[in-house]
Order: sequence, then structure tokens, then C-alpha cells
Amino acid sequence: MNSQLARQPETVREAMLRQAEELPIDQLDVSNYNLFVEDAIWPYFERLRREDPIHYHSESRYGPFWSITRFDDIKAIDTNHGAFSSEPSISIIDAPEDFQLPMFIAMDQPKHDVQRKAVSPVVGPRNLAAMESLIRERTELVLDGLPVGQEFNWVDDVSIELTTRMLATLFAFPFEDRAKLTYWSDATTSTEMSDDERKRALFECLEWFQSLWHERKQMEPSLDLISMLAHGENTKDMIDNPMEYLGNLLLLIVGGNDTTRNSMSGSVLALNQFPEEFDKLHNDHSLIPNMVAEVIRWQTPLAYMRRTALQDVDIKGKQIRKGDKVVMWYASGNRDNSHFAEADRFIIDRPNARQHISFGFGIHRCMGNRLAELQIRILWEEILKRFDHVEVTGEPVRIRSNLVRGYTDLPVILHPKK
Repeated sequence: MNSQLARQPETVREAMLRQAEELPIDQLDVSNYNLFVEDAIWPYFERLRREDPIHYHSESRYGPFWSITRFDDIKAIDTNHGAFSSEPSISIIDAPEDFQLPMFIAMDQPKHDVQRKAVSPVVGPRNLAAMESLIRERTELVLDGLPVGQEFNWVDDVSIELTTRMLATLFAFPFEDRAKLTYWSDATTSTEMSDDERKRALFECLEWFQSLWHERKQMEPSLDLISMLAHGENTKDMIDNPMEYLGNLLLLIVGGNDTTRNSMSGSVLALNQFPEEFDKLHNDHSLIPNMVAEVIRWQTPLAYMRRTALQDVDIKGKQIRKGDKVVMWYASGNRDNSHFAEADRFIIDRPNARQHISFGFGIHRCMGNRLAELQIRILWEEILKRFDHVEVTGEPVRIRSNLVRGYTDLPVILHPKK
């Protein structure tokens, strides 16, 4: 046999894609983070939506859980706060008993509402309007400092840099030390760190923010997150519960980092994978706001949220028992063809792009959604003023996680306007 005609060994990704159709459905485990690393998760979700949209995984590395993969079913569960609880965790992973981190996203009413209300003014319409010029100024500064015609990592030099600067502003964190915020955010969601490494990193975070709390407590109230917590009528004693304070800090850090950072990178990748959509954008800059919504749908920066059943519930003939873990796969719901036509395609003028579920529903809908959209919109307004296009020059390296859908590396070259 001609050796050049011999069948080449399957790549890991090819094997995963094949198994999506060949494995018995009870062996499909969409919580396997390797499926996300290889970007091979989509046929698994498609098969579950088609054959078993309320699917029970009896065995996984995280224990048994239910997968909810269709848009309408996810919405129904996400808004049914009487039957499904955010406590004790919104992660498929149960936190160890000696390292519980209460946070308001993993709380039910009324405590959730009280703590969320204390910090929500920082992303209210008035404050966003006041911050827009600062966001644009920093975006211009970062873009103007990039090498044109030379390869660099978009994730490090643009996405991380811009979101870290914004985080430092929201917390009024020492600007020269802002890289610590990115480090603590990554430590929170990392699957690469040992438990001891993670604890060391997060206790360092707590020490920094305890110092900032005491500093802000002595100052007049201001529109930064630490001042709001320190002076809030219902949160002023949070400092007395260090783990709850740390939990809420990490929620705000990760929430302010991952959605925006990974959508910024995802927007560049999507416009390279679908060049006809970039042509639309290039010819009509008024499409930027809708394109931003479509990026957040297509990317789905957080792949899921977990709920815990408070009672026995029958959903379409499936018996979910009290105490069961229920995982709402937002990434799958955003690719549900019954709700989004040609859902796997990136279409910047998609009429219903804003109906995506990346921000969740109900009382837990993402608090900073408008800030994320504002940052990505300004980024693309400024990119199109300066460059002909951003060319992706190699394969992206994806984060090793089934929760955070993001990137560590995205090699690009900037091409100047012709």
C-alpha cells in the first residue's frame, strides 16, 4: 500500500466528534472539560437537544446531575425560583466543607436581593454614561500601543488589558497592581491549580480587600464596589464574615472579567471564521451593537449555571428529585435551532440576537450586562477606525474548563487601513 494513502491517525478532536454520534446516549458526558478545550462540545449538545433534552447523567467526575439543553427548558428552570435554588452553589462542583464561599449569585431571596442591590448602582445607567468616555480613552490607548503588521497574542494585549483596567476602576483598586485582579479571577476558575495554590491566591485576595474595606470605611461613600459594600445598610457588617466577603469579591471579579474578556477575544475569532460577516460590519458600522449581542450569544462566555431542586419536579415526564443537581447549559440553549435559525453560524444582523441566554434570566440575570456590551461596542468602534482588519494567524488555545468558555492565546496580526 502506498504509505501516502494510508489513513492518518485520528486527532483527539476527530475522535471526540465521532463519539458524539456513536456512544450510547447514557455515556455522553457534556461536563467533560476536554470537549470544551477541543471545541468539540457542539454535536454532544445537539444530540442531547434532539434525543434527550432533560438528560440524567448517573455518573460523572462531579457526581450525578441533570443536563438541560433546550432554550425553553432552560428559561423555565432559570425563572422558577420556587422549585430550583441557587444554593449551595451555581457550579457543578461542590465546594469543600472547609472552604465555603457564600456569594449573592448562589443565594436565594431575600438575601440575594439585598446584597445585589447594594452594589448594582456601579453599573447603573447614570454611572455607565459617566464611564463611557474613560472606557473609550483607555481603549484608544491600548489599541494605539499595538504592533501593526506583527503577530501578538490578542488575549493578553487587548482582552485582558482592557478588562483588568475596568475592574481596577470598578473597585478603585490600586492601578499599578491591577494584574492581581486577573490573577485572582483566573485562580477562582482554574482547573490547573492545586487546591492549596488556589487557597493561597484567594486568601491573598482577601487580605488586600480587607485593607481596602477599612480604608473606604473611613472615607465618604463613593461609587466603587468596596465603598458600596462598606457603607451599605445591609452589607456594612459583611467584613465580619470573611468568607462571605471573599465570595462576593470573587463573584464581582470573575463577573467583571470573564464575560467581557472572552467575548472580546471571541469577537475577533468569529469575524475571522465568518469573513462574510466581517464584510457586513466593514460596510455598515451601525451593525456593531447587534453584532455585540450576537458575539455574546455565539461565544456564551459562561457555559452553564447550576440549580438544586428544592422539591420533586416533573419536567416533560422526567422525575427530578429533591436535592438533585440541575445544570442549565446556556451554551447549548444559545445554539438551539428551534429558537435561533442556523444557530451555529455567527450572523451579525441576526434579528433576535439579543434574546440570547448568556446573561441568564430572572433575579440572577447578569448585573453587569450593559457594561460588558458597552466595552465590546467601544472596542469595535475604535478597531474599525484604525485597522482594515484583525487577522487570526493560528489556532486559539481554549481555557481548560467546562464553565468558562474562553481563551488563553489568540495569535493575530493587525492590518492597517488601506
